[in-house]
Parts: sequence; C-alpha cells; structure tokens
Amino acid sequence: MADHDLAGRPGEEGPLVDVEALRAAYRDDVPDVTDPAQRVAFGTSGHRGSALTRSFNDAHVAAMTQAVVEFRRDAGTDGPLFLGGDPHALSPPAWFTTVEVLVANGVDVRVEQGFTPTPAISHAIITHNRGGGPEADGLVITPSHNPPEDGGYKYNGPDGGPAAGSATSAIEARANELLAAGNEGVLRVGRDEAMGGVTMHDIRGAYVDDLPAVVDLDAIRDAGVRIGVDPLGGAAVAYWQAVADRHDLDLEVVDETVDPTFRFMHRDWDGKIRMDCSSPHAMQGLIALKDRFDVACGNDTDADRHGIVTPGSGLLNPNRYLAVVIDHLLSHRADWPTGAGVGKTLVSSSVIDRVVAHHDRRLVEVPVGFKWFVDGLADGSLVFGGEESAGASLLRRDGSTWTTDKDGIALCLLAAEITAVTGSDPGQHDERLAEQFGRPSYRRVDAPATAAQKAALKELSPDMVTADELAGDPITAKLTAAPGNGAAIGGLKVTTDHGWFAARPSGTEDVYKVYAESFRDEDHLDAIIEQAQALVARAIG
Repeated sequence: MADHDLAGRPGEEGPLVDVEALRAAYRDDVPDVTDPAQRVAFGTSGHRGSALTRSFNDAHVAAMTQAVVEFRRDAGTDGPLFLGGDPHALSPPAWFTTVEVLVANGVDVRVEQGFTPTPAISHAIITHNRGGGPEADGLVITPSHNPPEDGGYKYNGPDGGPAAGSATSAIEARANELLAAGNEGVLRVGRDEAMGGVTMHDIRGAYVDDLPAVVDLDAIRDAGVRIGVDPLGGAAVAYWQAVADRHDLDLEVVDETVDPTFRFMHRDWDGKIRMDCSSPHAMQGLIALKDRFDVACGNDTDADRHGIVTPGSGLLNPNRYLAVVIDHLLSHRADWPTGAGVGKTLVSSSVIDRVVAHHDRRLVEVPVGFKWFVDGLADGSLVFGGEESAGASLLRRDGSTWTTDKDGIALCLLAAEITAVTGSDPGQHDERLAEQFGRPSYRRVDAPATAAQKAALKELSPDMVTADELAGDPITAKLTAAPGNGAAIGGLKVTTDHGWFAARPSGTEDVYKVYAESFRDEDHLDAIIEQAQALVARAIG
C-alpha cells in the first residue's frame, strides 16, 4: 500500500483532533449496546475505542471499572489497586471516571502526580506483592500508540501482567451487562470525594530507583554513552528526566512537549498521527538527530514499546533489535537460570530462533499477545519475552522478576548498556548477527476480510492447507497452535527452511494480517506473501 502524501510530515500540517469535542462526546454520548461496535470488547491489550464512534465513553469506563471491582472481589484480590494513565485526550477524563467508581466501591486506589506508564504499574504491583499481605493489581488508562482520538483501558492482575483471557472475558461480559442496564449497578461518587479517597504513592521514584536491578547503569555512566530520548509526548516524559537526574546519565530528553493533539508528531505511513516508536515515519524527528547521540530511543504513549536509533543504522527493525538484545543478555547475565527459556511471539523474526539456538537455550514460541509471557516471567521459567511490535520485558540481573508487562524504558536503556559494555552500538551488532545467521526480509500486510472470513480463518486446521510448497520451498510445518504452549494462534502459520508466513484476523478492523519473512531476498518475500494471500483466500472462501 502506498504511503500517504502526509507520511513523515509534521502533524500540524494536517487535521488535528478537536479535543473539546472529543471530551464532550466522552461525557455526553451514550453507547447503543445493540450495536456490537459500541459494546465493550477486550482484545490483546484491553478495550480500545473512540468517544466519536461511541466505543469509548464515560458509560463504558464506568461499567468496565465496576466489572473490575466485582472481578477482583470474587478473586479475593483485596489489596491496593495501582492506577496509571497517559496523555491521550480521553485518558484524563477516563482516569477520573475510574477513580470515582473505585473509591465508591471502597477500593484502596494508589496514584501519583502526573502520568504513569504501563511498566511502572507492573513494577508497583510486583513490588507490593513481593512483600506479602493483601494482593495488589492495577489499571492503565491508555490506547497505547493509537491515534489522538482513541481511548484505552487495560487491567493488570496480581501477577503484574496483562490479564489472561479468562479474566478479560469475565470483565467484558459483566461490563456489557451493566451497560445494557443503563449502568444501574455501578457505584459512583463525585470527583471531589473520589480524589479525597485516593492514596498518593511514589510509583515513579520506586521504579526509577530500582532500574539498576535490570540494566547496568554503572557501565552506561562510566562509558559516557550519550543518549537521546523522545518520549513522543507520552507518560514517560517525566520518567526519563528522573532517570537522567537520579542516575547521573548523559541523557537528553529531546522533546518534552505534552499536547493531546500530538501536533508535534510526524505522521505515520497512512497520514494519521500515531505514536508508534517502531515506525520510521512517526520517528522522523528523532531519526534526524541520530548523529548527536551514541544511541537514541523513543517510547509510545504508555512506554510499553521501544524504538532504537543508531548513527549508522537509523531506526532499527524491531524484530532485529530483539535478536540483538537476546544475544547480548544471554552473554552478559551470568546469574540467570540456565534452564529458563526465551519467549517470542510466532510472528516475530526467525533470527531470534537462530540466536537462541546458538546460545543453547530453549525457545518458547507463543501466540500474539504479551499475556502469554506473564507466567514465565513471574516464575522465572522465561528470562525474556518479546513480541514483533517492539514490546518486551526481562528478568532482573539476579534472575528474579522485574516486570511482567512490556517495558519500553528498560529496553531503551539496554541499547545504551549494549553500547557501553561491548563498544559497539545495537546497529553494529545487528550487522554482525546478519553475517552470522542470515539477513532476513520481513513484512506485514493487511488484506480485506469480512466478519465471516475472519471467523473462518480462526477455525483453520492444518489439513485444510493442501499446498506442499511455499515460494518454491517444501513446507516444513502448518501450524494453528503455538509450539511453545499449544495455545490456538487464531489463524495459521506455514514454514519452510528459508521463510514463513502467518495469517490471523484483526481484532478491531475488517482485515486479516499476513506476516512474512524470507531468508533469501525481497523477491522471495514477495512470492511468499502472494502465495500466502492466495492460500488463505482459498481456505476461508
């Protein structure tokens, strides 16, 4: 698909969200629960929508919060609830709605001044629960990297990670029951009473102070690594300055602007403003500064994703950066449990497979969604978990749990650690791995699909795929369940010795997604994608 004329251009050169109108719609518009598009629907990262389409309004957030209260009560979770959020226009009003319902229900709500990113909430939950006593959990009000008009809501359980499907299904069902009843079952107090009922907690200080437990900040400081950071106007703006000050790093926050229109962003490939730190279009501002720093990085708005920029390579492919990080960590974490595995989503690059095998480690390949790594990071059976969309977390340096949700701040600092410890930046290590394990071509494309076709794709079985070759190579596997845990992938993956593709339906759009990789060249990748789309089309009718 061709790039939009505004791709890579400053956000203010195109239309911007009307923040006042958006917040008015959030406050005043009531969803029609007979329309599936206006009901609560939890995907791999919680519920997302927009007040302008009546898919993320005050009624939704109040119902979801009451549902969370009832779910945690039934589960016996009666400790504090840590609440975070980002600077999207809908996040502050949704944050207040959430507090009003939580306090009315007698929940011990822990908050901090300003915005709070996802990894800090995960860290706070784990830190609290490590000390014993009533278990804590958390909520983050964020649509992640989505456009400025979107809102989002996600629940993290006592394990600190994204809630499992059983939890989100229960919360979703109860929230929609409440919506259908006009939210009559929702308890709520006024804003002043709600704010008087919360407890201030130094979430930021605890997280920033603890960072040396997961990244070698002494090495970064001693080597004098020059770091540039662009938080993309997200929740990590104040966090990054605190990191620089607390740990005396040569770190510059290149843009501290926080504006709910995100007019300071560069527009993504489709002309939309999107805070995607893995997009070369969205990251144009930081890429232009690459020669000023030894390593530069960015985060999305809730800081659970990372983008890495180096002088020689520019913005690194997120899949290949994961391989670089894994290679480094498996060489420089002597206290990590030797029998623990490395987790990846099945649509991540196969370079990771080769790196993990080189280090004689166990590979754990799971479906899309970070929730599949939570248990392993919590019990130490995984040392690292990463997904193709630039999200990952890892164990502490001593082999204990750090976070069980994606941590874009830690992954950015790891780029500086790699540079400090090895004398080569991540881009140079990427070149070394390409020479050692092959230089893959990787791409994701979206194709139109009806609701019925998407449902059919979820139900594919391997024997429905009759082809025995893919782009001229013998097919070695046809997968509808992930090798690492046997869980259904909600689609299909087909592999050969020189490439693979995976197809799965989108949870929010009328498309299916094809991920593909070739270890030959771009022409071979084109052939894989062409055959993949034809094969899927035949299989789903």
